[in-house]
Amino acid sequence: MLGILPSTWFTPDPQWLLLLIIAIAVLLLIRGADWLVDGAAGIAARLGLPKVIIGATVVSLGTTSPEAAVSVLAAIQGNAGLSLGNGVGSIIADTGLIFGLGCLITTLPADRFVLRRHGWIQFGAASLLAVLCYAAYYRQGPDAALSRPSGALLLGLLVLYMLFSVKWSRAHQQGEPHAIDNTQRPAQPRSVPAMLLSGVIGLAIVIFAGDAMVQSASELALRWGVPDAVVAATIVAFGTSLPELVVAISSIRKGHPELLVGNIIGADILNVLFVIGASALASPLHVVERGDAIFLYLHLPAMLAILLLFRVYIFMAMRTGRFSRWMGAPLLLLFVAYVAIQYALSVGEFPPAH
Repeated sequence: MLGILPSTWFTPDPQWLLLLIIAIAVLLLIRGADWLVDGAAGIAARLGLPKVIIGATVVSLGTTSPEAAVSVLAAIQGNAGLSLGNGVGSIIADTGLIFGLGCLITTLPADRFVLRRHGWIQFGAASLLAVLCYAAYYRQGPDAALSRPSGALLLGLLVLYMLFSVKWSRAHQQGEPHAIDNTQRPAQPRSVPAMLLSGVIGLAIVIFAGDAMVQSASELALRWGVPDAVVAATIVAFGTSLPELVVAISSIRKGHPELLVGNIIGADILNVLFVIGASALASPLHVVERGDAIFLYLHLPAMLAILLLFRVYIFMAMRTGRFSRWMGAPLLLLFVAYVAIQYALSVGEFPPAH
């Protein structure tokens, strides 16, 4: 399994060491997420920027950077399936699992100004990816690949997205009305550089502790006889969205649910434009692996179904100014169904060796 930290670090003979690493990683994840959320919320308050904008840009860019690094490395090494699966699987987990769980835990605010802009870009970017992949398959058949020009197109759109995000953040306070923030805290005495440092350190802890936990759990599962395909479909798939998950939980716990909403929308956008775009530019990404078009008949449809449901939720939430808690259940059910189908297909195609 590709990761940020060397895999040789997670192959000690005593299994209790792996369990110890997992326990320490969980504690570090909680602490790192707290620092990241405190830093992001503090910067937003000091600079007068909405926390949802900070979540959709700065925080989401940080939490998706490890996925981009792993996906680009996988593309260069010829593992296109991991690059595409990592990006699309993260979108499914972010929206289905994390946003769905967040909805069930609390009533999430709906910032109309942001949802009318970033929300449509989220759906548009995913739809564009689907069009590029299906068009390539229609033209090239089993040899279809997301080409380098397609990757350049996605990265170009990423630059435009970031430029417009800056413009929209400046216009946000003078523009359209948005959801009322009832969680304002007194201004913190720390300076912006200090809060930025806190956020960066917290992000680094989240990234490296998350990678350590996923690699340790994967190694432990393999030692206990769990098939490779099952590990890939569960632990690794969950691990790609672990930074967004711990940030989401910490955001709710600390009273900044806007960061959760912004981070999920921004991460979905960046998983297409940044993660997949950079990977395709590094090396063409084949959409059919070993004659199996599972990416086309399972991953892309699941992503589009979850994002389409999320669009319906956005339309409803823009009328009330908030996402209702019941909205989380259908998203979670879709995510569970996706994981179950992927698990069944993986076990059927790759039976465990004896």
